[in-house]
Amino acid sequence: MPKQSKSHSNGFERQVTIVDIAERAGVSIATVSRVLNQTGRYSEETLKRVKATAAELGYAPNFMAKSLKKRQTEQIALAVADVGNPVYVAMAKAIQQVVKEHGYRLVLLSTEARVDEEISILQSLAKQYVDGLIISPLSYGEAHKKQLAQVKRPVVVIGGSPGDMSVDSVYVDSAKGVRMAMEHLLDQGFSQIAFVNGPSETVPGTVRLHGYEEALIEHGIVLDPRLVVHGDFTLSGGHMAAAKLLELPGLPQAVLCANDLMALGVLRRLREAGVRVPEDVALVGMDDIEQARISSPALTTVSLLAAERGRIAAELLLGRLTSGSAEPPRQVTVTPRLIVRESSVAYSVNGGAPA
Repeated sequence: MPKQSKSHSNGFERQVTIVDIAERAGVSIATVSRVLNQTGRYSEETLKRVKATAAELGYAPNFMAKSLKKRQTEQIALAVADVGNPVYVAMAKAIQQVVKEHGYRLVLLSTEARVDEEISILQSLAKQYVDGLIISPLSYGEAHKKQLAQVKRPVVVIGGSPGDMSVDSVYVDSAKGVRMAMEHLLDQGFSQIAFVNGPSETVPGTVRLHGYEEALIEHGIVLDPRLVVHGDFTLSGGHMAAAKLLELPGLPQAVLCANDLMALGVLRRLREAGVRVPEDVALVGMDDIEQARISSPALTTVSLLAAERGRIAAELLLGRLTSGSAEPPRQVTVTPRLIVRESSVAYSVNGGAPA
């Protein structure tokens, strides 16, 4: 009578191994390994015996153990601040498409914009759960720099500061994007432009505020601190920011938001207050998420090419994985694009919609 698999003390049957197959089939462990991995030489009779024994015992190969032995998991991780943000969804889809074509699976991680979570993920690379990491932190400080300098697996950062990375990075010049949006509004005669920004301690918040201030200086406009309101890059954050602007003695002529989600939140709050966009207040966002295209009015925005940044990041990472290149870190800068739609038509300044 065939031997039964040994059980753990908790009553669960342990996983069948190639040792069990070798004992049952009466062959060496090395022979079983050659048959199951289709390597080396063995007879047709041995092939049939080993495969029949494996099927009889219910053998399932331990792919994770095999991956660790090869030091390759065929998995790539993507760590972002908020998996529900449409920007990161577009980014993840683009990355997924690229890595899938090269035989990799994508593991998606949400850090909730917490630095400790991001550092923990970087540290976990030493445990070889994935072959490489793409990470898009909202903030980028000394803790990130220190950890990135120590990682042994390929990492690509989406964001951060160009030229200040010990790993490959993809950077969008969002300050330039803000200036493009400001030029669009200023060219129409708007001079009182409010800015709804994200948290000031984040990289996007710092960079985009700088772009706003640069545009004002270039046009000789004195910064009015009351017109700068900070949100949190969410719909609700934009809604609350608009409520603060509605408390001012007079409405600004236009509102520029540091991302589309906040712009849509501003749009909703203005509508609740009976303020028309664009007839009473012009509105511009940043990111070009799908909701911006189908909102009413359709939202003028600055595309920060999230999908393109994701695709480039995936290609940079795969390049390191396939070639094992020890070249210096590569930085790729993406140029934003202004997309003019209905929400910024200058009714109140020009007396009507442009032709």
